[in-house]
Amino acid sequence: MQASYDVVIVGGAAIGSSIACHLTAEAGTAPSVLVVERDPSYARSSTALSFASIRTQFSNALNVRISQYGAEVIRDFATTMAVGADRPDLGFQAGGYLFLARTEEQVRILRENNAVQRACGADVVLWDPGTLFAAFPHLRGDDIRLASYGRAGEGWFDNTGLMNGFRNKARAQGATYIRDEVTGLDHAGGRITAVRLASGAVIAAGHVVNAAGPRAAQVARMAGLDLPVEPRKRTVFVVDCQHGPEGSATVNGGRLPLMIDPSGVFCRPEGRYFLCGCPPTEDPAVDPGDFEPRDAEFEEIIWPALAERSEAFEAMKVVNRWAGHYAYNTLDHNMIIGPHPAMPNFLFANGFSGHGLQQSPAVGRAMAELILHGGYRTLDLSPLGVERILENRPFLEQAVI
Repeated sequence: MQASYDVVIVGGAAIGSSIACHLTAEAGTAPSVLVVERDPSYARSSTALSFASIRTQFSNALNVRISQYGAEVIRDFATTMAVGADRPDLGFQAGGYLFLARTEEQVRILRENNAVQRACGADVVLWDPGTLFAAFPHLRGDDIRLASYGRAGEGWFDNTGLMNGFRNKARAQGATYIRDEVTGLDHAGGRITAVRLASGAVIAAGHVVNAAGPRAAQVARMAGLDLPVEPRKRTVFVVDCQHGPEGSATVNGGRLPLMIDPSGVFCRPEGRYFLCGCPPTEDPAVDPGDFEPRDAEFEEIIWPALAERSEAFEAMKVVNRWAGHYAYNTLDHNMIIGPHPAMPNFLFANGFSGHGLQQSPAVGRAMAELILHGGYRTLDLSPLGVERILENRPFLEQAVI
């Protein structure tokens, strides 16, 4: 480890490693990069505990394009992230997303969102109930009025594979990773000057990137700055169905999509099982060390909604479950990216509210552009910058799960 680095990244999961990978991509001109990670097992990272999926079905064109780029990166990952003979295969499952609407308001949102998605070139179609139930015969419900189905560029993949691919490529390109914890940030004259570590080391830094996930606000406070990001718990249940419906679809080779029920309950196939979850009825901030699953959500919310939606889900049992954390942006549930105007060499990549894994490719590229070139060169993410937080100006997105 050196005494100083051009860029120090706080947090080495999917976001931090994507940034490190993109920063070090240009051999000979790349900055020196240090990634500080408190737990290199990543066992409790938001990356490892996520639903590991990607969609283009957003209401804001910028979020659509962010995911379109992410889908391109995932598609070509084995080639672009190859290190020697290692070609990381993310096992992408192109199952698509299926949003169901039963109220007038839900129908209106799906129609408005679809117009945005189609204008961006996303392959998303709207189906009436007849078309929906013909495509997915296991579903039922006279309450459904409209469905939105992604036919391409949506699905799920190996979450830790994505993170490890970025990390291994970054290290091969010269990035340094250490196991340590940032405990302080030295700053003077409106700039971060050094990073203090739990080991006692003090590392001088040209830029510091906050990629600390649910702990992002703690890191921001080390520089005297406020960030509206807090850990929010989400429980994922793995269930086994007595008569599983996977393979019963009449589209997409029989594969079922990731379905979002009008109740907010969502599920997708995972081999012979299904993963499912729901937005919690009460959603307080939790301690960063609290990973106790909310078991009642399955019996009280998830199972009743799924059993109503399909006979195949009437007989199901939980075979595993875990709780992870959203790095929840309390202002508008969208990412906060870019430098703080009061401290231009302190950059944020935080508050993804459950979308970080799928948005990590675009965030890594964007952050590298900011640091290396002083501005965005491909996709302009300035509407997602820190300024909107300071001005209490939400970035509106209707398709938040």
